Amino acid sequence: MTLKGGSQPPVTGLSQVAQAPAFTALETAPPKVEAAGDGVLRLSGYWTSDHSQAVEDARGAIAARIPAQGQLTLDCSGIPRLDTLGALVLVRLQQNAAKDQIVFAQVSEKAHILMQEVASHDADAPHEKTDGPAVILALASIGENVVGSGRDMVGGLSYLGAIVSALGRLLLQPWRIRLTPIIFQLDQVALRGVPIIVLISFLVGCIIAQQGIFQLQRFGATPFVVDLIGILVLRELGVLLTSIMVAGRSGSAFTAEIGSMKMREEIDALRVMGLDPVEILVIPRVLALMIGLPLLTFVADMAALLGGAVVAMIYGGISADVFLSRLQGAIALNTFLVGLIKAPFMALVIGIIASLEGMAVKGSAESLGRQVTSSVVKSIFMVIVVDGLFAMFFAAIKY
Repeated sequence: MTLKGGSQPPVTGLSQVAQAPAFTALETAPPKVEAAGDGVLRLSGYWTSDHSQAVEDARGAIAARIPAQGQLTLDCSGIPRLDTLGALVLVRLQQNAAKDQIVFAQVSEKAHILMQEVASHDADAPHEKTDGPAVILALASIGENVVGSGRDMVGGLSYLGAIVSALGRLLLQPWRIRLTPIIFQLDQVALRGVPIIVLISFLVGCIIAQQGIFQLQRFGATPFVVDLIGILVLRELGVLLTSIMVAGRSGSAFTAEIGSMKMREEIDALRVMGLDPVEILVIPRVLALMIGLPLLTFVADMAALLGGAVVAMIYGGISADVFLSRLQGAIALNTFLVGLIKAPFMALVIGIIASLEGMAVKGSAESLGRQVTSSVVKSIFMVIVVDGLFAMFFAAIKY
């Protein structure tokens, strides 16, 4: 918010004015906009919800006088009282104008604080419109996205440090660990997620087996579909599909829960009470993810293998004995462990992104929806990136 000029003495508070026995005509004067010089408008009257229609009319009058070039100064010295409605109208006037085109002068201290709070809780200010060739605009958009990705990476690393720090404090003071929220979140993440994980993994195992048999039977190598199912499911698909489903199911829920608390200022209340929001809200969720995702990965592996075995017996004519014998020869302990080793790291990534996006929610429902969407998209993307990095690592060490 751009302000200029000195601040006025504090005005009478809202509660004090409400307790006054009566208002004079001047005290209840509606908002007015008057020209006070070249490029200067003087605002007066009560910019409150009691005069909502007059506030809207005054907003239109100000918008009509915004010059195409140059700066418009709004002198607020004649405003004795301003509530959230008036502050929101003035803040959005400035946000919708070009950069630094509208400035406020002679704003009282209380009005200044209220306008700052409204600006910080309002939806993001619109981007400044830029004219130019489409190629330049496309490149500028790409540059903004790259810079935003860099900020997200730095913010994620910083948040990881906060989580590690909070975990360190809990390990040094184990009596501060809250088992109840951890168990509750574990129930929400793992136990209640078993049905959908089993169903989707079973169907994916069936599809892999059917497509594998369809392609391999042309070469007379139908039994090798067992090798395909075992290695692909245990090393890659089991943990990857489970992580993606957990990111969409639990990650979005974490972002929505923390974001709703942020909107209702419950997180600020925790800080005022001397409690660490990371320790109270984030640690139980991250630990539940890191414990629950490996368990869900094991369940998903078994369900996918079962689905592959059913299709192999029905569609490929492979008996259960042959399936189990070839599966035992195709996989080893390291094949099974590769998927489980990835799971806690993917869970940590999902927990960090979900919590970080929840903390970034502003004061509007639009912001909440945007951050939840961003949480799911970023979590799925980072899960795939982590899976690729682990694949290269295990290939390099021949594990």
